[in-house]
Amino acid sequence: MRILLIGGNGFIGRFVAAQLIQQRHSVTVFHRGTTAAPAGVEEIRGDRNELTSSAQELKRFAPDVVIDLVISSGQQAEELMNISRGATQRVVMLSSIDVYRAVGISHGTEGGPLQEVPLTEESELRRSLHPYPPESLQVMRKIFSWVTDDYDKIPAERVVMSDRELPGTVLRLPMGYGPGDPLHRFYPVVKRIVDRRRHIIFPETFAAWRSPRGYVENVAAAIALAATDERAARRIYNVCEEPSFSELEWARKIAAAMLWDGNFVVLPIEHTPRRVSVRNWGTRNRWRLRRLFGGRYAGNGKIRLPARSWRSSIMRQRMRR
Repeated sequence: MRILLIGGNGFIGRFVAAQLIQQRHSVTVFHRGTTAAPAGVEEIRGDRNELTSSAQELKRFAPDVVIDLVISSGQQAEELMNISRGATQRVVMLSSIDVYRAVGISHGTEGGPLQEVPLTEESELRRSLHPYPPESLQVMRKIFSWVTDDYDKIPAERVVMSDRELPGTVLRLPMGYGPGDPLHRFYPVVKRIVDRRRHIIFPETFAAWRSPRGYVENVAAAIALAATDERAARRIYNVCEEPSFSELEWARKIAAAMLWDGNFVVLPIEHTPRRVSVRNWGTRNRWRLRRLFGGRYAGNGKIRLPARSWRSSIMRQRMRR
């Protein structure tokens, strides 16, 4: 297949490209050229915020599938579908767990009772759109430069999934971790262990916090599967590992991988610093993706830590096939 990756040279995109190339697909990456493209791909240089300007070049590639890894808004989705209609067979967009109402409730941007977990693809979505204040968007843009002022995945999902002519697929991604993680999610625990602390304190609410996660190579494998299997057309999938471990369980796995023999101390919230907060939006269920693809995408919860590599926060998890 001929597959176009929009924004395919970032944290997840590089692994998606590698998966597709390994499967002998022809891959082209559309990007600004500020960083090198993954090995083995063709390149089209351009700006995601001005996609129409590159429309003719994108159409000349004639992709079978377009995967947009950096779609940010409903407006961008409309531009994407207008360009792709008649030029490709399907569009796959990457979405996020933050579309769920459970996330809005946990963040305090929406009212109402707690949502039932685990979250499924049919769980209620946020009712308020564009809930992110300007200062939050500025912080996000320092890490993810593609985030726009009107960032919200919900309007983008609606556009992609409602097109009558061009089938779409939506993948709602979890918190990603692994080589190249721009957020260095394991750093707080890894750094304390490297500093040889004998005790690491967790407030009890944070220790119990569970959020969906995904090792980047596993997430990339799920994206590649959904993009290359026609059965994924007009479907929405949650992508995450099972089970969803608590923060304390993750910390213990990291400690075991690093051969740390110290102790984790869980304290009542009133005895811990006020700056520590928890946003517990539950776990998600990926039963639909597993059922469709016969269980080929799965995580096993095992962590491998290469010697002397804590700085890159590499916690490698093998993918069962």
